[in-house]
Amino acid sequence: MIRVLLLVALFGLAACAEREQVADFKKGKYQGKPDTQAWDNAPLAYGSGKWTKGDRASWENQIKTRQLGQNEDVRINQ
Repeated sequence: MIRVLLLVALFGLAACAEREQVADFKKGKYQGKPDTQAWDNAPLAYGSGKWTKGDRASWENQIKTRQLGQNEDVRINQ
């Protein structure tokens, strides 16, 4: 019985050691990684993306083409 109580106490103390996971806020300062526009990235090296870096229209066309390839109705009726 004492072992069970000690085990419960050990797990209870372990739960108290959890650190707070909230980022520190500094007024007017963004603490995270700055995001870029998706079309400003280069296509992946293995060739799945076919767009020109920085060209939003070509990126959007690539996304539309990719979505059509994932649509079962379009794939079956080809």
